[in-house]
Amino acid sequence: MGKYFPFSLPAMETGSGLFHGSNLILSIWLIISANSVITARADITCTSCPKPVRVTREDVHLDKRAIPAGTGSLPKRTGPESRVFDQNSGVSAEQPGSGPVDIDIFQKGFARNSPKTKVSLEVESKNKESNMGNPTISGSEFDKVERGDATFFRTKRSGPAPFEFTEGAWSSEGDRMYSDSSTERKNPGPLLDQQRLRPEPRWNRDDGKVTTTKQEEPKLTSSTFALTGDSAHNHAVVYWSGQNSSVILILTKLYDFHLGSVTESTLWRSTDYGTTYEKLNDRVGMKTVLSYLYVCPMNKRKILVLTDPEFESSVLISSDEGASYQKYRLSFYVLSLLFHPTQEDWALAYSHDQKLYTSVDFGRKWQLVHEAVTPNRFYWSVTGLDVESDLIHLEANTADGRAQYVTCRAQSCSEANRHYPFSGYIETNSLVVQDDYMFIQVTSAGRAWYYVSYKREHFARIKLPKYSLPKDMHIISTDEGQVFAAVQEWNQNDTYNIYISDPQGIHFTLALENVRASQGLGGNSMIDLYEVAGVKGMLIANRKLENQVKTYITYNKGRDWRLLQAPTTDLEGNSIHCVLPFCSLHLQLQMSENPYLSGSIITKSSAPGVIVATGNIGSELSYNNMGMFISSDAGNSWRQIFEEEHNVWFLDKGGALLAVKQPTVPTRHLWVSFDEGRQWDRHSFSIVPLFVDGVLVEPGIDNQIMTFFGHFSHRSEWQLIKIDYKSLFSKRCTDGDYQTWHLHNKGEPCVMGQKQIYKKRRPASSCMLGPGYSRVLSSEPCICRAHDFECDYGYERSGDGNCSPSFWYNPATVSRSCSHEQNYLNSTGYRKVAANNCTKGVNDMYTARRQKCPNRAPHGLQLSTSEGKLTAPLHSNVTFLVQLQEGDSMRTHIQLDFGDGTAVSYSNLTWAEEGIKHVYRSAGIFRVTALAENEMGADSTSLYLHVTCAVEHVQLLAPFVAIQNKEVNLTAVVWPSHSRTLTYFWWLGNRSEPIITLDSSISHTFTREGRHTVTVQVSSANSILQDTKTIAVQEFFKSLLLSFSPNLDEVNPDIPEWRQDVGRVIKKALLQVADIPERQLLVAVFPGVPTAAELFLLPSKNQSESRKKSEEELEQISEVLVSALNQNLVEFQLKPASHVIVYITQLTLAPLVDSSPRHNSSAMLMLLSVVFLGLAVFLIYKFKRKIPWINIYAEVNHEKEQEMINTVGQSKTAPKITLSEFPTQKEIMDKELECRVKRKLVMTTLHISYTIITDYTKQLS
Repeated sequence: MGKYFPFSLPAMETGSGLFHGSNLILSIWLIISANSVITARADITCTSCPKPVRVTREDVHLDKRAIPAGTGSLPKRTGPESRVFDQNSGVSAEQPGSGPVDIDIFQKGFARNSPKTKVSLEVESKNKESNMGNPTISGSEFDKVERGDATFFRTKRSGPAPFEFTEGAWSSEGDRMYSDSSTERKNPGPLLDQQRLRPEPRWNRDDGKVTTTKQEEPKLTSSTFALTGDSAHNHAVVYWSGQNSSVILILTKLYDFHLGSVTESTLWRSTDYGTTYEKLNDRVGMKTVLSYLYVCPMNKRKILVLTDPEFESSVLISSDEGASYQKYRLSFYVLSLLFHPTQEDWALAYSHDQKLYTSVDFGRKWQLVHEAVTPNRFYWSVTGLDVESDLIHLEANTADGRAQYVTCRAQSCSEANRHYPFSGYIETNSLVVQDDYMFIQVTSAGRAWYYVSYKREHFARIKLPKYSLPKDMHIISTDEGQVFAAVQEWNQNDTYNIYISDPQGIHFTLALENVRASQGLGGNSMIDLYEVAGVKGMLIANRKLENQVKTYITYNKGRDWRLLQAPTTDLEGNSIHCVLPFCSLHLQLQMSENPYLSGSIITKSSAPGVIVATGNIGSELSYNNMGMFISSDAGNSWRQIFEEEHNVWFLDKGGALLAVKQPTVPTRHLWVSFDEGRQWDRHSFSIVPLFVDGVLVEPGIDNQIMTFFGHFSHRSEWQLIKIDYKSLFSKRCTDGDYQTWHLHNKGEPCVMGQKQIYKKRRPASSCMLGPGYSRVLSSEPCICRAHDFECDYGYERSGDGNCSPSFWYNPATVSRSCSHEQNYLNSTGYRKVAANNCTKGVNDMYTARRQKCPNRAPHGLQLSTSEGKLTAPLHSNVTFLVQLQEGDSMRTHIQLDFGDGTAVSYSNLTWAEEGIKHVYRSAGIFRVTALAENEMGADSTSLYLHVTCAVEHVQLLAPFVAIQNKEVNLTAVVWPSHSRTLTYFWWLGNRSEPIITLDSSISHTFTREGRHTVTVQVSSANSILQDTKTIAVQEFFKSLLLSFSPNLDEVNPDIPEWRQDVGRVIKKALLQVADIPERQLLVAVFPGVPTAAELFLLPSKNQSESRKKSEEELEQISEVLVSALNQNLVEFQLKPASHVIVYITQLTLAPLVDSSPRHNSSAMLMLLSVVFLGLAVFLIYKFKRKIPWINIYAEVNHEKEQEMINTVGQSKTAPKITLSEFPTQKEIMDKELECRVKRKLVMTTLHISYTIITDYTKQLS
């Protein structure tokens, strides 16, 4: 079945009728492309309707939020979504016992570029809340079409188009149309308003022949309206108010592909059910360009229309069904709306810059709620669960790209009034609030973990079978007090496993493996799972086994599955030999991309047991030899009704069926059946064949109306054909017109634990069921049997049909919440299928037994951080989670040592359920240890936490010149200082691999002369910094210390680049006063002020010269330079009129430095002097407090006293441990001053030592 449609009706409302009690929204989307057929998609969600499941890679949650009419899409997001679509395509969806439910709530998908490995969580929406505005499709952002957005277009009718139209539909003479039928030629002509169209022949599906009835057949009454003057408009929105209203609104627009925007719009309004329309442009402003249309779900008379932001940002508000409007300016561009489920004037608006606004007066005034909100991740409160009716659940993004779950009240959402129900960060696009459940996702160590909150309790981790290891997960539904989830496991690519939960949504068991998933438009993934409407617990799925896809059906929510029995005869009455399990019926479970075309399968809650679908008969699902099939007994038996694909809708609350051929060619016929597809009557709805873009059907009202939308040709105006089919019914149904039908599963009358008897209209009767019709006659519970129970968590069904423990599950495990002398439910390995109504029988045998909790020692103690990481930034709040797999949590003492000298303890584990928070005030690696103990035993566990702070600066300390074959120390100095949390990468010379160390210093020996480059890279957390130095390696060298006139310090910024530039200037000045080869001079400027430098004299590279001659040459160069420096001949300027004079300070440690050992008594005496001087300095520092004339600060080291650190959940009853106090500000300042004194003493010592050695060397020379 083709998935490309030229016409989209993505949102509608259905109710009790078109004229009286109608609730219907129709959205029509068409764009004309001049040279090519453009295709896209449109979706409609409804959870109370039949549910084929759609999962997209676009990470959008489907709820009752209004989407901007137009593209219906939001900004690109980062996650997938699960969708449930209404397959009635125009008929109302009903909940049992609740009456009609509006299908006015939908959300359309959009492209999202995210990694395929991303695990995300999505949940389909619920219609019963009715809290979303009626989004209609208009488009101001049609550029999204090329990116795969859900947009439908009005296509060019001439020429061939895949899945659209064939060449046989057109002649070469302009717009003259010919049908592909060989028996009839369609000539163009006007449609006659109020024309009584004659009935066509009748098809009898029992004998496969065409018959003509002898008595007068009922006739259809139709009228048409052409939107004259809007033929150039390529986009339209149709809204039908409902609630006994005759008002219809149509918004048409012209999208200019060259300009990339909407340039014109027209608003039409009808007050007579669509017979005539009036233009309202003069009421909204002749030059105003409209884009979006919303309708309040609580009061259909209130309408909100947005202008196109390309021209202005305003909102037009009507309280009289669009008769008059008031305009209000907006300061932001609305992307989507979410109306409150009970307050008609309350709404949330999401803007283009990811801000969330709220209004309490239906859009007249707006107030900012929160910034940086994830698209489509905001929800109103749920009645009965949230105390405040104006509470908002939202997912907010932090500055570092992470997400948090936030709750606050709509009118007071300041930082002080915000709450965070889940401690820690969550995965972006994972928050879902629906019914009794809230879902989030947390990614830790590359794995996705899912959490659920049931009825606003604390979040608990979802438990799938231990080794399912999901790489993709989608919440399909939360109906009937449990959760359906589709999980793609680690070894699956194009299939998913279906899991079903317990009432709390925590423990999941397998329902069906390897359900097929296929790619749809815009990167969508479609899961072939369909929930049959009207029959509780009935599902149809396409399962892939051994490269074959087969259709299976279940009547007890996935507990048992079987193949579909194929029809026994074909349309001609010939026998079909199809024997199970080798041959069966297989169904296509895709929904239509256009929600106003029925799709490949359709059911209705008001017509239980009736299933219409496209499929084939054979060994596997195939797209060849497809036909249309119907089941009148809930899938037990099937009949073929058409050889070709048709769109089928339910009329009269499911009492009649309407069929129209696929819209690939123009048509003027429709088929109606009153006996569940056994016999079909053909009727003409138009004299001129129409390209049907959509059919709007509204059942259950006094004036039975359906509307066809389309075009006679690609140049014609919009055509709306309204058909009154009430004349097809002879009368209102009475008791004599009904018969009974028993729901069964292959003869088994008990389905989901109860026997149900329905009433149906007799096949020979053409009476009208009417709005008060109810199908269920009686329902009584059955005796419980084995098939009413599924396997409990940790168990799986074995070959004999019994549930046995999985290899990874220990049935003796008792929940840690089970305290001594309390009771717990011990599973038998079975649990009753949710919503099963059986009683007695084997219920007591399979139901979990109540037993006393044993006294147990703690076992399986687990310690982790809330984010699942082993790193934390310095001074951040780290939350530790302590979990116990086995043991009495109420009687188990917990102690947590943070590894930095502080610890906390709790009398029981319940005090630490929300996490234990701690702040580290120093960087390092800390061993965090948890201890759990009671009178039965103890258990402990540890983790090593790396507390880091970002490296802001790194400096490599290395000599400018080094001696060949002598060890050199290389040191990396980082700021701020770290302890054991950095990794150093040393790149020495031309080595291809670095030396990796955890120490900031290494020693290295250079074996070759020349210049060597040394680079150190420092890795900390997510940052890497580096510094590079060049070392000249020589066999020997000579150096001089230089100083400068004070004016140089005034322009010294003390940065490496300045020192390098000044070094080059100094070298140039030295070369001007001495005839020295440039390569023999090396100037290095030291950091700090006053400015100092060292001049290195390097030997020449003439290998023929002896070492002695080279040394003599260096002596001569040194004398020349010393003489020039002493005479103040060396100077330079950095600024005009500012001359800097270079002085000689002292010679270095020796006139010549090389690798030759020179030991004598004088040297030893000098060394002893240096040692003595150093010892004297040490004694002065050590006993400085006892020397009156030394006035410096000293550190006062008190013994650390224990203190108590506040923790999460701590109470007065919890025992306390006293820990050391943190240093005061004065102590910190004293310590810093002392460090400075230490450095000064060291520098003084070195200077004195240097002076002694220099004097000694002078004496030697």
